[in-house]
Amino acid sequence: MSIHHTISEKVKEAIKQLYGADLESVELQTTRKEFEGDITVVVFPMLRQVKGNPVQIGEAVGEYLTDNVEEIDSYNVVKGFLNLVISDIYYLNFFEEIQKEGNFGFVAPTEEGKAIMVEYSSPNTNKPLHLGHIRNNLLGYAVAEILKASGKRVYKTQIINDRGIHICKSMIAWQKYGNQETPQSTSLKGDKFVGNFYVKFDQIYKEQISQLITNGKTEEEAKKEAPIIKEAQEMLRKWEAGNEEVVSLWRTMNEWVYKGFEETYKALGVDFDSYYYESNTYLLGKGNIEEGLANGVFFTKDDGSVWCDLTDEGLDEKLVLRSDGTSVYMTQDIGTAIQRVKDNPSIGGMIYTVGNEQDYHFKVLFLILKKLGYDWAENLHHLSYGMVDLPTGKMKSREGTVVDADDLIVEMTKTAEDISKDLGKLDGYSEKDKLEVYRTIGLGALKYYILKVDPRKRILFNPEESVDFQGNTGPFIQYTYARIQAILRKADFDSNQELTGVKLNPKEKELIKQLEIYPEVIQNAANELSPALIANYIYDLVKVYNSFFQNVSIFGADTEEEKIFRVQISGKVGETIKSALGLLGISVPERM
Repeated sequence: MSIHHTISEKVKEAIKQLYGADLESVELQTTRKEFEGDITVVVFPMLRQVKGNPVQIGEAVGEYLTDNVEEIDSYNVVKGFLNLVISDIYYLNFFEEIQKEGNFGFVAPTEEGKAIMVEYSSPNTNKPLHLGHIRNNLLGYAVAEILKASGKRVYKTQIINDRGIHICKSMIAWQKYGNQETPQSTSLKGDKFVGNFYVKFDQIYKEQISQLITNGKTEEEAKKEAPIIKEAQEMLRKWEAGNEEVVSLWRTMNEWVYKGFEETYKALGVDFDSYYYESNTYLLGKGNIEEGLANGVFFTKDDGSVWCDLTDEGLDEKLVLRSDGTSVYMTQDIGTAIQRVKDNPSIGGMIYTVGNEQDYHFKVLFLILKKLGYDWAENLHHLSYGMVDLPTGKMKSREGTVVDADDLIVEMTKTAEDISKDLGKLDGYSEKDKLEVYRTIGLGALKYYILKVDPRKRILFNPEESVDFQGNTGPFIQYTYARIQAILRKADFDSNQELTGVKLNPKEKELIKQLEIYPEVIQNAANELSPALIANYIYDLVKVYNSFFQNVSIFGADTEEEKIFRVQISGKVGETIKSALGLLGISVPERM
């Protein structure tokens, strides 16, 4: 049981005994630096249940706690804040315990309870992954890893949007202008190769629209009558009819893209347990609509279309089946969710990592699944995130102005190389070792810069700013980890020995207090689906460690025990940095 939990329970006990009142919760804070203390009990919220002067209530509770909680040495009250001084013995005992824990902060998953499926990436097979996909992948992967660390069983999945008019645009452009070239013959990654034809289609389409307008057509007429869009629409009809030639080309071009995606995922360091394909799922959901009609969840309009009335929930009526019997995106999303649980019966909830432009869609989807009576629908979450902008402005796929994911990874590595060379940080390394460190720093900078921001907020991404070796950046944290590894290599003694009689100085105590909250941060990040909580915890830990490093001599300690203890603390901080960065998919260099 943590000291925070103990204090909360004893405060409730004190209020019950002293005032006969019941507190539902107790607000605790870290004591502000200008006051003596480690943990602060905020008295003001108690005034809803307890009438009286907050200072007097604080004094009474403080006295009760010092008499009944052995870990509390003393207390002081400042206005409505009860500051508690926790004994050094408590922190030393805590540190001794976590010294023996290999995976400190993590909760081992059990077979009991339902698993969670996390969906992320979900690309289109008509273009390569770009910066927006990077944020999606990094968020989804990190949330999955954090949930695992919190004790949940997790399945990572994606649904690949491999059908529809957009795919046919790339296909028709390749047929007309590809000259039978392939990714192999052009030495291009498959996703880039196919994406180039998506851009080519848009260029030709615009030229044809312009020509038709010149010939007297309205813009709306020109968009509909341009020959190349008609050809793409005809190809889509043939695909839906199962035309052998079209389906064969579709399979070939999609395989090119899949290979390209896998290279990017590997470079980015993300993975999946399963894949779903829209070409297999787009017909799902129709049977569920029939069931919903029979149960009164849906209703039919005069034209034969099927709808769900959500006006009682503050939304509107939602189309789930067109009048011609064809499905809409909502139909297949309903069917896909149900299919996933059929495929994995242990699933008790799902998290969809999708941009915030789809907020309304997921509100509707979750409501409909609840109305259909699925108990797991209570545990559906939309991990909604903001767009990523660049200093140069917004990206556009059709115009080929997106920031390609692979190019960005290369650029980040190059930026890390340039900055590292200027700082002389890797002098003496072999070229091979340098390249590996540049890559680790560059990717760490990219991932940390994106994940330190609350998912719901929009990001302005600046590559050079992200690779700064100072401030709240990935390289700053990685450099601290490497510094700790240098300290551990320098230690010419057994740092695992048990110590007695160590006295904590304030910097050591601050470090242990920061380590103590790591398990709680993991649980909070899992509950809020926010990797930013982990990222900013690491930054705080690193700041506290650097203050310790600058103010406390490790190898110049007064006693051998103090020296060993300070190396032990450094080692545990290093382990925690590596562990927490790992939850964000970030690697650490042993030397830097």
